[in-house]
Amino acid sequence: MTAPRHTETIEDVLAVLREVVDEAVAGARRTGYFAALYRQITVAVARAIEDGAFDDGERMSRLDAAFANRYLEALHAWQTGGEPSRSWRTAFRACDHDRPVLVQHLVLGVNAHINLDLAVAAARTCPGREIDGLKHDFDLVNGVLARGLAELQTALADLSPLLGVLDVVLGHIDEQIVGFDVRRARSEAWEAAVLLARQRPDAQEAMVKMLDRYANGLARAVLAPPFPVPAALELLRATERADVPEAIRRLDRPPDP
Repeated sequence: MTAPRHTETIEDVLAVLREVVDEAVAGARRTGYFAALYRQITVAVARAIEDGAFDDGERMSRLDAAFANRYLEALHAWQTGGEPSRSWRTAFRACDHDRPVLVQHLVLGVNAHINLDLAVAAARTCPGREIDGLKHDFDLVNGVLARGLAELQTALADLSPLLGVLDVVLGHIDEQIVGFDVRRARSEAWEAAVLLARQRPDAQEAMVKMLDRYANGLARAVLAPPFPVPAALELLRATERADVPEAIRRLDRPPDP
C-alpha cells in the first residue's frame, strides 16, 4: 500500500490539493466537491500569510499542513481500503451515492475537518503552553473563511439554483441540515485544541475518539435531517443538473483577487 501524500507547508498543501481535485475530475468522483472547496479556502489563507496578516505566518503554514495531512490521510485510507475516522468514513461513503445533494457533501467534509481534524492539528502544532500563543492567528482565519464561503455561494447558486429560494423559505438550509455554523464549530475546535495540547498522549487518544464520535453524529444528521428539510432536498436534487466533473470545476474556480 502506498503512503498517503504528506505536506509540510501551505505551498505543499496547494500542490497536493491540486492533484486531488484533478484526479477527482478525471474519475468523476464526488470526493472532489469538498477537495475543491478546501483548495479555494487554502488559496485564501495562503494569500493572507503572504500579505502578513498573521502574527506568525510560518507557524500558520505549518498548521495548515498538519491540518491538511489529517484530511489526506483519511482520503488515502478510504481509497486504499483502510479505515479512516468515523466522521470521514461517513463523508466518503456518501460520495459513492447520488442521493445526497451538493450542499450535503460540502457540509459533511467541513464537519469532519473542523469538528475533528482542526483541534488535533492545532494541538500537535502548538503543544502545551504554546497553544496560548496561537489564539489570535487562529481567530483571524474566521474572516478568511467568511469571505471564502461568501464566494462559494456564487458557485452554489449556479449549481443548485433553488438553494437561494429555499434559504428564504426555510432559513439557511445548510444550517438546518445539521445545525452547522462554521464560527461555532471553530470556536468549539479551539476549546478542544486547548484541552488536547495540555493532555498526556493516552488522554489525547481518548479525546480524539470522542471528537470523532461527536462529528460522526453530526454527519449522520446531515444525511437524515428532520422535517421539512428532506422535502427541500428533493427539490434541490431535481434541479442539480451539472455532472460531477463540471460541478467540481465550478467549485474550484479561483476567487477574484
